[in-house]
Amino acid sequence: MRLPGAAGRVRAYGGQFLLLAVLTVVTALLITGVPRVADRLTGQGLREYVANQPPALRDLGYTQAPTTFPSTVQPVVAAQADQLDTIEGRMPDAVREAIGPRWYAADTMPGRLRGPTLSSDKGLIDLVLRTGDGLRPAATLTGGRWPDSGVTAAGAVEVALADTVATSLGVAPGDRFSLSVLDPTDPTGRPLKSRPVELVGVWRPNDERDGVWDGLPSMLRLTPPEGDGKPYVAVAYAADAGVDAAAATGWPVSFSWRYRIAPERLDPRRLDALIAGLDGLERVRPASVRLTQGVDIALRRFADALAAARTLLAVIAAGLLATLAGLSLLAARLAARRRRAEFHLIRARGGSTAGLLRRGLAESALVLPAAAGIGWLLGGLLPGSGTSARWVLLAALLVTVLPPLAALAVGRGVAGRSDLGGRSPAVRLTVEVVVLGVALLGAFLLRRRGLTAGSVDPLLVSVPVLLAVAAALLALRAYPWPLRLLSRVTARARGSVAFLGTARAGRAASTGPLVVVVLAVATAAFCGVVATGIETGRDTAAARAVPGDILVTGERFAPDTADRLAALPGVRAVAPLLTVPAERPTADRAGRPSPIRELRVLLVDAAGFAEVARRAGVPASVPDPLLAGGDGSTPLPALVSPTVADELAEAGLADPQGRRPAWLDVQGNRLPVRAAATVDGFALVDRSVSRFVVLPWPALPADALHPLAPTGFVLAGPGVDPAEVDRVAVEGQRRYLRIGTIDTSDKARAPEVTSRAEVRAELGGSGVNGLLVFGFALGAGGGAVLGLLGLAFAVLAGARSRGQVLSRLRTMGLSRRQWRGLLLVELTPLVLVSVLTGAVVGALLPLLLTPVLGLPAFTGGVTVRPRFEPGLVAGVSALALLALVFAITVEAVNNRRMRLGEVLRLGEES
Repeated sequence: MRLPGAAGRVRAYGGQFLLLAVLTVVTALLITGVPRVADRLTGQGLREYVANQPPALRDLGYTQAPTTFPSTVQPVVAAQADQLDTIEGRMPDAVREAIGPRWYAADTMPGRLRGPTLSSDKGLIDLVLRTGDGLRPAATLTGGRWPDSGVTAAGAVEVALADTVATSLGVAPGDRFSLSVLDPTDPTGRPLKSRPVELVGVWRPNDERDGVWDGLPSMLRLTPPEGDGKPYVAVAYAADAGVDAAAATGWPVSFSWRYRIAPERLDPRRLDALIAGLDGLERVRPASVRLTQGVDIALRRFADALAAARTLLAVIAAGLLATLAGLSLLAARLAARRRRAEFHLIRARGGSTAGLLRRGLAESALVLPAAAGIGWLLGGLLPGSGTSARWVLLAALLVTVLPPLAALAVGRGVAGRSDLGGRSPAVRLTVEVVVLGVALLGAFLLRRRGLTAGSVDPLLVSVPVLLAVAAALLALRAYPWPLRLLSRVTARARGSVAFLGTARAGRAASTGPLVVVVLAVATAAFCGVVATGIETGRDTAAARAVPGDILVTGERFAPDTADRLAALPGVRAVAPLLTVPAERPTADRAGRPSPIRELRVLLVDAAGFAEVARRAGVPASVPDPLLAGGDGSTPLPALVSPTVADELAEAGLADPQGRRPAWLDVQGNRLPVRAAATVDGFALVDRSVSRFVVLPWPALPADALHPLAPTGFVLAGPGVDPAEVDRVAVEGQRRYLRIGTIDTSDKARAPEVTSRAEVRAELGGSGVNGLLVFGFALGAGGGAVLGLLGLAFAVLAGARSRGQVLSRLRTMGLSRRQWRGLLLVELTPLVLVSVLTGAVVGALLPLLLTPVLGLPAFTGGVTVRPRFEPGLVAGVSALALLALVFAITVEAVNNRRMRLGEVLRLGEES
């Protein structure tokens, strides 16, 4: 066909081609833009996730054991500093590309520090001399000078201390000390070798968060003793020459090289290669050093969450693309039906099938490929990378051939239609049975085998679409029967509006548009149900970590700390906790060993715990055995994990009746316990802990030999000030650890105050959460909009026939008000069936797909249980109402455009 003739026909039917062009632009934009936006959000989430990790999960640490170097091997520090480049050169390419800052350090073995300014009340002090790169530029002197020369003229090693350490020790520049290596076999601490040390400067860090200060032990503060009678450890900065001088006298020196993963250098597309490279670091490390790293742990967690997020996004995108494909097909069919007389005339005049196809291709080729190109260009403007024209070209090819194929189908057809209530043709019945069978088989296989390796599982992407289509076909099969029964009832009533409306509604359903509407609404409902399930799972995870509003943990607290916390403004309830991280049960009170391995012990004030949970609005239930309590004179009822329950049963201990209790040592009190119930988990017990016992707080007498001291508290009070809670907790721990007039609280770790809101924000504010929000917003919004558009096609599909009926009825005296009522009765079942079927399918799909979607990666390991929340029900109801108003508006506008009087005179077919 000639190009000018095709262009003229495109202008004549511009509205129809415009609709197809818009759908093509949206499809190409979706194909191009979604991967780009997903890539940008993934990269941003990965960088934020890694940046928020603690140093232990960001650094690659190589250490060399303390070594005594011969005096002839000098300089020691400079020679080992060159290993910084050597070790990095051995790393795999993917790891080396991700390395950012790097540091080396040389540490002397701790030596006992003695001097006139160190009084005995400061306790034992060990000092480590450290040198390395990046230390001096990251600090500023506050007194004295840097140890430039390394060793004074008198042979003392020059050192500089952090201002916090110098203040704690009460020393100042100019003070002199002796540093000695003690004989570990001599209880009197006889020195094996000594070296004079002079403090020449005091400094403060420019930024305590700088990675150069993350080396252990810390240079910025005293490291508390590891136990009673153990020393504090301080780290002083020394020049390379000072450490070399100590090494020359036989002082053992250890070396460390740290490499930090730089978030800005990470690429999600190289994540698998980076993890594989980290796994191979152990094979390429030098033999003399030891590797310590946890980077792969954090990256694997992110990779699992990313795989689950990409799977969800693929399911959502497949639903939207299938809906757009259906809409494009409906638009092509609608355009072809409007030109049916033209196509019949062409065939009547001897036009061939090939000629009709060429005619249609010439028209669509002028518009649709250009529309696909526009969509591709618009998608390329979005931030991100990964634009590929391959799938856009395929989509452009398919949508270009749709109009000629639709024209060919209409040109071969004849007038008339087959109502749903009649006997369906064999072809249609066969297609419906095949679609239903394939959908059920796909769902069965998906649940049976799970996901396949790779970025996108084709079966997982196709099964939701097939199930939605199958559900729509079943709904269309069942849809007319209740309406026909209702029509028989309304036939006996007065008035014709209800009877005519239900009669036409039972015959007027169109398969294609309703399938598209169900698919679109199912996609939107799926997003809403899964998003709600994830939010609920995160709430559950936060409530399990903090079963109140605030959680306080520490060493041990004075008994009156609970009362002082309860007196704070905003606190509604307080419950004490006691945690023993590792305790091995014994077979009797005397401490006879048992075969039970170490486990975690948690004691809770059950009544107070339940009250805190109730006032905080946390769904944390307390089993009845804990509420029964006990005083320790009889076996305490215990909640045990399944693993511990099996071991106790095999050992014949802690039977439910308490005839042979197991015994636990809790702060010097031997408590008999019996296994009252087996639970998979409990609040305050991390999901990674598989061995635990939960006991009620025993009512020990006030004059007990070892009164129980709480190690934590859980508070209810949404408006309480965490700073005030921290102050009271610090004071309570200090009161407990004060022995007479000596304060030993600085030997214990500081109490930690954690709010449930902080834990909840951490679960939902990093990683792939941005990608999830984008996917859910795209699926819910796009599904709703495309569903309304599909509903418009469903209305327009029967508009011509409906217009003829209404015109005839108007000439017979039907009022405008009755016409509106008839329209409402006819369209309401169509809207409700399509929207509700889509909503039900979207709500059931998560139940089918949850086991294979990996949703616990978004909730800290908590199982996600999708539910159709009341808010979603309200949303579906609002969508149904909006769809009904939209359908009536489309019908009214279409009736005005067609001028129903002309329709009646012409008597055109539908």
